[in-house]
Amino acid sequence: MKKAFTLLFLLSFLLQLFSQSTSAHRFPQELVFDGKLDEAMWQDVPVLPLIQSQPNYGNTPTERTEIRMAYDDNYIYLGGKNFVSKPEYIRANTYKRDALGGGTDYFGMVLDTYNDKENSLAFFTSAAGFRWDAAIFNDANDDTPFSLDWNTFWDVKTWVSDSVWHVETRIPWSSLRFQDVNGKVTMGFTTWRFISAKSELVMFPAISQEWGGNSMWKPSQAHEFSFEGIYSQKPLYIAPYALLGLQQNVGLNTAETAYETSIDPTYEAGLDLKYSLTSNLTLDLTANTDFAQVEADDQQVNLTRFNLFFPEKRLFFQEKASVFDFKFEGFNRLFYSRRIGINDEGDPTRIYGGARLTGRVGKSDIGFINMQTAKSGDANSENFGLVRMRRQVINKNSYVGGMLANRTDFKGDYNTGVGVDGIFRVVGQDFLTVRVAQTYADGNENNPLSLDPTRIFVNWNKRQYSGFSYNLNYSRAGKDYAPAMGFELRENYTRVESQLFYGWAMDEESKILRTQAQLFSFRVTDNETGDLQTWKALAGFNVETKNAQYLSSWVEYTQDVITEEFDLGKEVVVPEGTYEFISFNGYVETPGTELLRAGLEFSGGTFYGGTLFSAGLSPSWTVNSNFNVSAYYGLNKIDFEERNQSLTSQLARVRLEYLFNTKLSLAGFIQYNNLDEILVSNVRLRFNPKEGNDLFIVYNDLLNSNREREMPTLLFSQGRVFILKYTYTFQL
Repeated sequence: MKKAFTLLFLLSFLLQLFSQSTSAHRFPQELVFDGKLDEAMWQDVPVLPLIQSQPNYGNTPTERTEIRMAYDDNYIYLGGKNFVSKPEYIRANTYKRDALGGGTDYFGMVLDTYNDKENSLAFFTSAAGFRWDAAIFNDANDDTPFSLDWNTFWDVKTWVSDSVWHVETRIPWSSLRFQDVNGKVTMGFTTWRFISAKSELVMFPAISQEWGGNSMWKPSQAHEFSFEGIYSQKPLYIAPYALLGLQQNVGLNTAETAYETSIDPTYEAGLDLKYSLTSNLTLDLTANTDFAQVEADDQQVNLTRFNLFFPEKRLFFQEKASVFDFKFEGFNRLFYSRRIGINDEGDPTRIYGGARLTGRVGKSDIGFINMQTAKSGDANSENFGLVRMRRQVINKNSYVGGMLANRTDFKGDYNTGVGVDGIFRVVGQDFLTVRVAQTYADGNENNPLSLDPTRIFVNWNKRQYSGFSYNLNYSRAGKDYAPAMGFELRENYTRVESQLFYGWAMDEESKILRTQAQLFSFRVTDNETGDLQTWKALAGFNVETKNAQYLSSWVEYTQDVITEEFDLGKEVVVPEGTYEFISFNGYVETPGTELLRAGLEFSGGTFYGGTLFSAGLSPSWTVNSNFNVSAYYGLNKIDFEERNQSLTSQLARVRLEYLFNTKLSLAGFIQYNNLDEILVSNVRLRFNPKEGNDLFIVYNDLLNSNREREMPTLLFSQGRVFILKYTYTFQL
């Protein structure tokens, strides 16, 4: 008993010691970077105390793990010895860059480089040596709290045997943005190992599961390490690209009796430049910007009267993207980067060039974007300008800020959006968010004292998973509020929303990891008449098991007032009227740690005076380290019996990836949409020997599955593109 008490006291002392800011270990000389932790220098680095985070928080890890962190003048290093009691517990099932899931192990760290408790950068790998990096934002409070499109320069090497795999990760200080005070830098630090075979997560520091599945990503819970003698580095990266391509164009002949094709060659060249003005302020310049290598958007079926929202995939807009965050409820926001260089049909518009400045000065985050696009169709050449500032106030989780967004052409047409906002940690995990914005455009009254051009958003939420939590919103958009650089689903409305949650973290004996019940309701009214537009209410629950299965089920009631009929496709319309309908919904996901896994979503009930059944199946299979297969099939069956109308939509996607190693990959992506009767294909070969050095060979095709749907008869291919793009980055 006395011995157990002594061990408990020592453990308590160590946890207390590591709960406060710690001086990181400095290497006396440069490390031999080979993936093996057998140098004497590593033995002098303290092993970090790890605790089991999942499946049973607070328990001792079931597999031995030694993690050490150190640094020198040029790099921050993370070293790990990951022992296993059985060889099959080592899962290195993919070489894919930024692989997510797939039954593979993960090992790495999360760095809050500014120590702002809100944003951080993640660097992970497995025994296969792939690189996984991401930018984390908003203290990991979103459903998907990170952006995998963010990449930077860093290296990893591994060494594997039957009983242990070693890993060395090194990140250049020049790849990180931070603030130093006379050579001293303080960063938030989290590290963890995920053992896929056991669905076990071990980590430092000990972060409880009260925030649910994203707890381990939270910068606000990181341990602080200080680094001495680290000064501003100002690398200059120059990345020219060259592009060669062939494009097949399709058009009617002079008599408009048949389609004919022409092939146009493409020759492009451009330049990206990245320069660190200071260690925490980065300037990006781009000329003749091209994103030909970016993968095509996922096709979507729209069963609403609103526009679809597509995520940003272009790397130029990813770094420190959270600085430019000015979101309201849902997808609505003052700034939506896809307004730049992509038209409303989703087609790219030439970008002549632009500049981007991001960073942190003192307690202030700053961001600046200016881009110039070419004339496209009926649209004139346009300039997009954006300025964003935020400053930390009161505590490390509270901010006030402002944004200015301006879109204009050279013929006098303009749209300017201005906004001020604040996020305040009131007490405990209660946060208050307030955002007010206005837009001004030529032809409008533009009265800043009026509510007509004004957008208001107020949110109060309790950020936790376990126990009682809530999310309360008030939102209003005036009749003249129209952000030309933003995204807005509705016009001239007021929305009141409430979400109530109660979550449980289950005990060690349970097969369930956590479960949560929720009630959700929102009501939208017209500002001018006060009439109801939409009222929705739902009740449901979520369950997550300790072997990474997931189940969600809910019942949903909707009342929707349609003032103007809208088209669902295939001559099926929803006429004006007031509709009430109810649906039963569910989602089931098999264990995400398995090589073969799948998700199934389903919904059934009434729908605008008829019935709707929807189902979606998303299987994926990690065949081995080289080959991945994933797919999606979505079905919607709508029947309006009284109106003698029906519609069946089918959407299918198949993605095939062959990874020769961590540097060379071949990916094929095929999509089919029966409503549009098109098949979209995209094939990409990528050779990436090191960060910033990329060769892409891309083939895109748009095929007609029903050539007889228009006269004259359509061609089988509506447009083909073949592109070769090479980028090389010089560091000066």
